[in-house]
Amino acid sequence: MTRIRRFIEESWSELRKVTWPTVEQTRNLTVLVFLVSGAVGLFIAVFDALFQIAFNQIISL
Repeated sequence: MTRIRRFIEESWSELRKVTWPTVEQTRNLTVLVFLVSGAVGLFIAVFDALFQIAFNQIISL
Protein backbone atom coordinates (compact mmCIF):
# COMPACT_ATOMS: atom_id res chain seq x y z
CA MET A 1 0.00 0.00 0.00
CA THR A 2 2.89 2.38 0.73
CA ARG A 3 4.26 1.85 -2.79
CA ILE A 4 0.96 2.88 -4.32
CA ARG A 5 0.74 5.95 -2.11
CA ARG A 6 4.34 6.90 -2.95
CA PHE A 7 3.62 6.47 -6.66
CA ILE A 8 0.56 8.74 -6.45
CA GLU A 9 2.43 11.40 -4.47
CA GLU A 10 5.34 11.39 -6.90
CA SER A 11 3.01 11.51 -9.88
CA TRP A 12 1.10 14.43 -8.40
CA SER A 13 4.39 16.22 -7.68
CA GLU A 14 5.50 15.78 -11.30
CA LEU A 15 2.14 16.96 -12.63
CA ARG A 16 2.54 20.22 -10.68
CA LYS A 17 5.79 20.89 -12.58
CA VAL A 18 4.13 20.63 -16.00
CA THR A 19 3.61 23.83 -17.96
CA TRP A 20 0.12 23.31 -19.31
CA PRO A 21 -0.88 25.03 -22.57
CA THR A 22 -3.47 27.77 -22.52
CA VAL A 23 -6.90 27.28 -24.08
CA GLU A 24 -5.85 29.44 -27.03
CA GLN A 25 -2.67 27.41 -27.62
CA THR A 26 -4.63 24.17 -27.44
CA ARG A 27 -7.22 25.45 -29.91
CA ASN A 28 -4.56 26.73 -32.34
CA LEU A 29 -2.57 23.51 -32.24
CA THR A 30 -5.72 21.43 -32.72
CA VAL A 31 -6.64 23.46 -35.81
CA LEU A 32 -3.08 23.04 -37.09
CA VAL A 33 -3.27 19.26 -36.64
CA PHE A 34 -6.56 19.14 -38.57
CA LEU A 35 -5.16 21.28 -41.40
CA VAL A 36 -1.95 19.28 -41.75
CA SER A 37 -3.89 15.99 -41.59
CA GLY A 38 -6.26 17.22 -44.28
CA ALA A 39 -3.36 18.35 -46.50
CA VAL A 40 -1.56 15.03 -46.12
CA GLY A 41 -4.81 13.15 -46.81
CA LEU A 42 -5.43 15.21 -49.95
CA PHE A 43 -1.84 14.65 -51.11
CA ILE A 44 -2.18 10.89 -50.67
CA ALA A 45 -5.60 10.84 -52.38
CA VAL A 46 -4.31 12.73 -55.43
CA PHE A 47 -1.29 10.49 -55.87
CA ASP A 48 -3.40 7.39 -55.30
CA ALA A 49 -5.78 8.48 -58.05
CA LEU A 50 -2.88 9.26 -60.40
CA PHE A 51 -1.24 5.90 -59.76
CA GLN A 52 -4.57 4.12 -60.24
CA ILE A 53 -5.08 5.84 -63.61
CA ALA A 54 -1.53 5.00 -64.68
CA PHE A 55 -1.89 1.39 -63.55
CA ASN A 56 -5.19 1.00 -65.40
CA GLN A 57 -3.58 2.44 -68.57
CA ILE A 58 -0.71 -0.05 -68.31
CA ILE A 59 -3.07 -3.00 -67.69
CA SER A 60 -5.36 -2.10 -70.62
CA LEU A 61 -2.52 -2.19 -73.16
